[in-house]
Formats: sequence, C-alpha cells, structure tokens
Amino acid sequence: MNLTPEQIADCKSGLLDFTATTFKSRTGSEFKINRHHIDIADTLERVVLGDITRLIINMPPRSGKTELAVKSFMGWSMGLFPKAQFIHSSYSKRLASSNTYEARSIIGSDIYREIFPHIRLAQDSRAKDEFRTQQGGIVYAAGSGGAITGYGAGSMGDGFGGAVIIDDPHKADEGNSKLALQGVADWYQNTISSRVNSPETPIIIIMQRLNEIDLSGWLLDGGSGEEWYHLNIPAITDDGGSFWPEQFPINNLHRMREANQYVFSGQYMQTPSPAGGGIFKDEWWGYYDTAPMIKHRTIYADTAMKTGEANDYSVFQCWGESAEGKAVLLDQIRGKWEAPELLAQARAFWSKHRAVASMGILRSMKIEDKASGTGLIQTLRRDGVTVLPIQRNKDKVTRAHDVAAILQSGRVLIPSSAPWLSDYLHEFSAFPHAKHDDQVDPTIDALTDLAYGKKHMGMITGGGL
Repeated sequence: MNLTPEQIADCKSGLLDFTATTFKSRTGSEFKINRHHIDIADTLERVVLGDITRLIINMPPRSGKTELAVKSFMGWSMGLFPKAQFIHSSYSKRLASSNTYEARSIIGSDIYREIFPHIRLAQDSRAKDEFRTQQGGIVYAAGSGGAITGYGAGSMGDGFGGAVIIDDPHKADEGNSKLALQGVADWYQNTISSRVNSPETPIIIIMQRLNEIDLSGWLLDGGSGEEWYHLNIPAITDDGGSFWPEQFPINNLHRMREANQYVFSGQYMQTPSPAGGGIFKDEWWGYYDTAPMIKHRTIYADTAMKTGEANDYSVFQCWGESAEGKAVLLDQIRGKWEAPELLAQARAFWSKHRAVASMGILRSMKIEDKASGTGLIQTLRRDGVTVLPIQRNKDKVTRAHDVAAILQSGRVLIPSSAPWLSDYLHEFSAFPHAKHDDQVDPTIDALTDLAYGKKHMGMITGGGL
C-alpha cells in the first residue's frame, strides 16, 4: 500500500486518519467511522496538545474504543513523539499485553514505516507485555491491581511524552463486588498515581460503567482529588436514537434494555443503577416544555450534615401546584456547601423565586429541622424569610411508598430539559439503593404536602404545596 504525500500528512496530523489507514492495511477491512469515533479522536488529540491531562471516556462495549484509543493512539503518538513512554493497563495483564502486542505490530508494519519512517523497534522488543523503540519510546503492560515496578509514564520535560492508559479496569462480572471495586480504586491511588513522571503526564481511562462506585464513578465524584474531563457516550442519545445506528440499531438497543435494564443502564447508557430499586418507575414521570399555570409555590430544602466527597448534597427545589392540582418541579439547585455558602445559596434561591410574580405567591421555604437545617431555619427567619420546619418522623422508604401513587397517577410534572435532570431521574430509579438520595427527600416532602395537606402532621402547613 503506497500512500500519497497528502495521505501521509493526514495520518500524521489526525489520529482518526492514522487509525483508518493502518487498520485497513493490517486487517484488510475498513474501520467504520461513526460520530463517536470523531469525538474520541478529537479529545485524544487535545490530550496530546496538553489541553487535557485527566480524561475519562465512558462508552458501550464493542464500539471501537480499544482499537482507536489504545492501540492506534499509542502507535500514532510514538510516531509524533519518539521518546514517549506509556503504561497500559486493563483488568487482566493478559489483555493489556495483547493490546500492547497489537500496538507493537502497528509500529513494526510497512504502512507505519511509510508514515513515520524514522521510528524503529528495538531489536530486543519481543516480549508481549513490553516493547521499546530505538528512539527511546517505551510501552509497558500491566493488570489493574498488579504492581508496576521500575516503569514510569510520560516525560519530565515540557510537551507530550506519553501517558497512562487504562482500558476496562474492571471485570464485567465484578460490577457488584464492593471489595473488587474498592481494590481497583486503591490500586489507582497507591500505584498509578506514583507511576507518572510528571504531574502533567496524562492519565486516560476508557471503560463501560458497571457500578456507581466503579473507577469512573469514584474519580468523577472526587475520589482522587483530581479534576477530570469526561467524554460520556451513551448508547441511546438524548433525541432517542442510537449512537451508532449501523452497528447498534435502535430496535436492538430497546430489546437489550428490556431484557436486562440493570446491565443496559450501566454498560450501555453509562448511568449504572444499583440492583433492587423500583419504588419509582421511569415511565411514571410527566414532563413539560412550558410550565402550566401555577397557583402557588413552595421551596423545599434538604441540607447535608457534612460536605465530604462521600456525603450527600444539599438541595433546594421550588415546587408549584398547578390549576389542575398537579405538583410541578420548577427549579432546583444542588451542591456541597459549607454553612456560610449554604446560607448564601438559600437566600439567593428564595430571592430569585420571590421576584417571580407570574406563578402565584411564593408561600414559604420548608427545611428539615435537623443538623445544618436547624441553624439555617433560625438565620433565615431573622432575615424575614417565611421558613417552616419539617419533622420527618418516618423512614424515607416508608415515606417514598406513601407518595409513589401520586407519581404513578400522573400528578407530577418535571421539566423536559434541565442540567440536573439526568441525575435527578437516576436517583429516583435507583432509590433506595442509590449512592445519593438528596433529591428524593425534598421531592417526597413536596408530594406529601400535595397528598395530605393539613393531615400531614410532620410539618406546619396550610394544605397543598
């Protein structure tokens, strides 16, 4: 296969062109390019440029991630940066070694020499789990959980010099093993973090989601204290179509979801849910594009006891009661705030909705009279805010069952589009086994008001929302 100068230039400047060209030369088949491949290639090129140093890519299985983001990326990068040093890991060293061997095969191919004629494999590069180039590049394979001694990734100088690439750090059948999940997190913290040659050495994690506390979930929730760029690719897009219609027809995806909602939610939609939820069904929610006419509104708050990374969030929700007697979620804010900022957020949220005159009167703010909520109630009352304390005298599962019928009857409306909507729905579908339930509590308070009004003895209320 003789490439034109233009094709060679395209392969050098673009990871996707390089991947498609070398894949066809090696396998005789076309590398089928879809939109998500373009997004992945563009993001990895930003890693090389130094724009991103911590990257998580979540995507469905069997969609080209390893070919593009592991094998080809290492080969392409070593052509551009001959001294690049990589550590590549997967859930088993055997799989990581196989990927490393494939990357070595790319670099040793005739088509690679057309593109990068100055790169040569070292004569002693015969081991499947390690190879070197004559120019000083290194790739070393390791299994997640295993020791990595004597090897580092990246360079100590300026510019790109390699990376840590972790592809599927968990076995799929260990998604419900907290011990196994924690073991991978510990391995990342104790081993991987010490294997970078510079703080700027990129770490790239590519995986399907298996559990809320898998490596992706743990890192995105702040487990390592690092800030991650997250490229999330669910199998079914926001508009209801397939992310890759040619390979994953939408009808097949629907069948897969019906066959096993739990597996599909994690591995294909990248929103893992703990097994055993089901008090609130996804199909029970009603949606609105434009809020209906509102008679009056109430703010419901749930404040966290602590602000640590593993603790719940504080949440403020503004609910309205429509002319038809439906509960309408109008707005929400959510965050982990210390006491001064929590107070500032409460004041701002109250002022924001107090200023809205087109949706009926804002009656009050209702806050659980416990822990941080007690002090907040006292301070806001001194500010002149109409605050009513909530006493939750039942456990939350019982309270959830008490109001589930309201949701099932179609009397609850939420916005069809909101930045927090996905997390909100996920929390309800997984309840009571989700990692967080901070959005559930104030919603239950609002629906309890709607259901029981004056009969609800757990709060001071004039009836309704």
